[in-house]
Amino acid sequence: MIVAQISDIRPKHAGAKFGQAPVKRFRTPLRIVNAADKPARPSLINPPHRSKCRLRTRLRASCPRAIVSMQRRQVLANAASLPLQTFETKSGGYTKSFLLVRMTVFLSILLGYACYYLTRNSLTFTAPAMVASPALGLDITSIGVITSIFPLCYGCSKFVSGVVGDVLSPSIMLGGGLMATGLVNVAFGASSTLPVFCFLWAGNGILQGFGAPSCAKILTSWFAAKERGTYWGMWNIAHNLGGFAAPILAGTAARTLGWNWGLWAPGIIALSVGLLIILTLKDSPEARGFSPVEHLEAPETDLQKTIEGAAPEAPPFGMQERNISLLDNLFLNVLSNPFIWGLAFTYFCVYVVRQGITSWSVFYLIKEKGVLDAGAAAVRVSGMELGGLFGSLIAGRISDWYIATSPGGAVGKRIQVVMAYLIGVAAMLAAFKAVPSGLPILQAIIVFMIGFFLYGPQMLIGLCGAEIVGRRSVGASEGFLGWIAYLGAANAGVPLSLLVQQYGWNAFFAALLLACAAAIVLLAPITGAQSHVQRSMNQ
Repeated sequence: MIVAQISDIRPKHAGAKFGQAPVKRFRTPLRIVNAADKPARPSLINPPHRSKCRLRTRLRASCPRAIVSMQRRQVLANAASLPLQTFETKSGGYTKSFLLVRMTVFLSILLGYACYYLTRNSLTFTAPAMVASPALGLDITSIGVITSIFPLCYGCSKFVSGVVGDVLSPSIMLGGGLMATGLVNVAFGASSTLPVFCFLWAGNGILQGFGAPSCAKILTSWFAAKERGTYWGMWNIAHNLGGFAAPILAGTAARTLGWNWGLWAPGIIALSVGLLIILTLKDSPEARGFSPVEHLEAPETDLQKTIEGAAPEAPPFGMQERNISLLDNLFLNVLSNPFIWGLAFTYFCVYVVRQGITSWSVFYLIKEKGVLDAGAAAVRVSGMELGGLFGSLIAGRISDWYIATSPGGAVGKRIQVVMAYLIGVAAMLAAFKAVPSGLPILQAIIVFMIGFFLYGPQMLIGLCGAEIVGRRSVGASEGFLGWIAYLGAANAGVPLSLLVQQYGWNAFFAALLLACAAAIVLLAPITGAQSHVQRSMNQ
């Protein structure tokens, strides 16, 4: 009979009589012996239940690799369920890993939206080469027919894509729309008839509306309110980057390689960048494995889970937001908000001023200030975009600083910055009219300052529209505001031209000053408005 002998399971004083020193025993490994060689120990010294317990212990110790492997798998499974750290435990600031990922997200949307401007402005700088090509048989009127279709389609698309985009992935919208507009540019370069040109450019206008709402949603998800103004202003320079690169790329390609390449070169770049965005860009920190940058409300159970290291159960677009239909989202969260309507009509006025200066300042300098030709006048007004770049960056930074240093509604603080900027716009418009014609440098400086003060409100109004609604409704808000803004831009065309013809340039500047005053009046009731996050925290 074979039995297992475990020599170290005796009690500490086993084998010693009363009053004698205990017998010293040495721990020996498990071995198999014959029952005839060694008698069984008494049950009082070697209880059966203790023997079985010690036997199980020794058997577990004999297979440590399996146990370690099981423990390792359990640790990895627990670690997989934990969110990546967004904030430092001690300092409360962002972790280096989160900042690195977020910077790549920001650069992606900055580059992506700049590429939208490449495919949007490609026709403008290719048109001279198209008119000069005898094979196409186009003239300036034909180019005007093609370009006039674009703003109508773009304004409507911005509204529709913003509403629909609230249920779609913003990264897919941004990258997919960019790839689609790139394909349109490639197809346009391969076409040769006016009807096809008009059809394709209308499609380009529709696809261009996918860019801004998707970028707004991504910015709102990745950046907290305390810093959003700065980064929103930095993203806004994509307009200037794309507008700067378009004449260099499309114009140079059209002159050197033929008019087709004026469309193909931007189209190929858009296809490449759009594919990269689809493959790499994430919609929100949660999609990348991080915790959100802002919590609307945190129940005690979720807070306890966060402290213990588990991921809190938060919906992707806010803590307590429910799934609603597109129309309900539009009407209940956007159109029923009176502040959104105030921002929309303000946007209308701002775009009347912006488009009025952009479209008619060259004519004003030629007719009223004695500038010899359009080229010389264009040089004097060329600094408007550069001024807008600096104005956007500084406006966002000032509004963030104002929110951080004083109590009150975050949206209202940004609105106060907008009102101050609009006062600056009105002052610069009056100076532009009053400056003598013999001071070209001073005229250029004033135009620079008009751009500085004008692009700040343009950027901040869109940001306020995003912050005053929840993350679930950012796309619808941006789409609605953009649609109203382009209605204002349309009214800066024919209506202002008729006003100049009937009443002169004094009436033109009076209309722009009136638009600034109306915008300030519309914003006055919103100076104390809170953001959606603030309202949720106060509930």
